[in-house]
Amino acid sequence: MNLWFRLIWLLLTSPFGPRLKLLGDPSLLGFRVWPHDLDTSLHMNNGRYWSLMDLGRTDLMLRTGFWRAVLRHRWVPVVNAGMIRFRRELRPFQPFRIETAILCWTETWLVIQHRVLSRASDGSEIVAAHTLVRAALYDRKGRAYVPVARLMAEIGTMDESPPPGPEVEAFLASEAAMRESATVRP
Repeated sequence: MNLWFRLIWLLLTSPFGPRLKLLGDPSLLGFRVWPHDLDTSLHMNNGRYWSLMDLGRTDLMLRTGFWRAVLRHRWVPVVNAGMIRFRRELRPFQPFRIETAILCWTETWLVIQHRVLSRASDGSEIVAAHTLVRAALYDRKGRAYVPVARLMAEIGTMDESPPPGPEVEAFLASEAAMRESATVRP
């Protein structure tokens, strides 16, 4: 992660934010596009979106209580698939927010949505980028992904996963096809 000052700020301020429910409560983080976020086209670098989304997942982990189990068991959060759709550029010094929410899960992974939100010239909110990621917690000692049911028990909830929406099903099908194509040798 190359966003140390933003990470430190997040770690200092997250404990004072309201606790988030696993489902229904998104993390909302406000940012501004700084000169070090820019690429040669003078808008926010594509890679910076992914880095800032790490902070959204970190905030979600802190404010839902996942972090206690992660530290106690030394689990490692990993993203093993992601897809992004850019819709609007973010210009220098432009304020924006990242909304992060868990959409659904299976036995060993979660699907998380990130939406990068900014304002249009008329003041209405617009989605500048939309991302879906498949994430999990990895137990290095056990050399396996942590079952989501165990994670839920650690934070004291027994919520059932909502059914995946059509965009999630398409994302997961695309990821499966990509994984399959990577194992085939021409």
